[in-house]
Amino acid sequence: MSIPAFSDIAKSSNDLLTKDFFHTAASNLDVKSKAPNGVSFNVKGKSTHEGQTGGSIEAKYKDDPSGTFLNNLSFLVRSPFDRSSNIGSRLTLTQAWTTANTLDTKIEVDNQLAKGLKAELVTHYVPKNNSYGAKTNLYFKQPNFHGRAFINLISGVTATIDAVMGHEGFLVGAEAGYDVEKAAITRYSAAVGYSVPQYTAGITATNNLSVFAASYYHKVNSDVEAGAKATWDSKAGDKVGLEVASKYRLDPSSFVKAKVNDRGIAALAYSVLLRPGFTLGLGASFDTQNLNEASHKVGASFTFDA
Repeated sequence: MSIPAFSDIAKSSNDLLTKDFFHTAASNLDVKSKAPNGVSFNVKGKSTHEGQTGGSIEAKYKDDPSGTFLNNLSFLVRSPFDRSSNIGSRLTLTQAWTTANTLDTKIEVDNQLAKGLKAELVTHYVPKNNSYGAKTNLYFKQPNFHGRAFINLISGVTATIDAVMGHEGFLVGAEAGYDVEKAAITRYSAAVGYSVPQYTAGITATNNLSVFAASYYHKVNSDVEAGAKATWDSKAGDKVGLEVASKYRLDPSSFVKAKVNDRGIAALAYSVLLRPGFTLGLGASFDTQNLNEASHKVGASFTFDA
């Protein structure tokens, strides 16, 4: 089993508790397609419960290991390394334009500078006020190690660095933020975990070791999954937040999910593959302690994958 990133030590339980609950927005639309030359497109739209709408269109260009001419970019990707070597090479360019009139670009170079190293340059540009941002991300993976560095290059150089080491399912990781101009550590976190194919467990201490979370995930069988997460903010008092969730696969093309937290908020979700390439998701949440109030939410998700 590969070593996860620091933020993914509790990924299995976090995904069970947060993903595929469709009540968070009134409606979601996700359209994915791929051109014959390998260029992929993704159009997203979202309508919130407050009536706001937004969306984005994204295009992704990938260089194959043998090299390719990206007509859309009008340049030839060349590598100083032998592409037939076992290191391999791939360059990916992703560009997105949102309805908020922001332009986002990401250039990725994977396994080209060194084996196990992935480098990214991410830029953000807002034409309206001519503001921009840029950062460099580095990911380094080895059989028992996963390290990352996120470096903000604009408006003061800051960096966030994390690392995870693992052995026979046991994981230990740490994260730190650093301000280069101030030469000071701005934040730090730590985590431990245990992960095997059937279940995972993790304990994280974030926000300068002031917010603690314990979570677990259990794949009971091929159809049933269960998980829970408890959170305690030592600066906010003694109350512990608790959330539990479960997923049941009805058949190969559909599943249902349910969760409830300590505040009495319950959520249900249903997802079904109606036909190849079209998935429908329906969800609802209820305040079980105030059933007579208009605080309940319903939502739908439509996903097309061509």
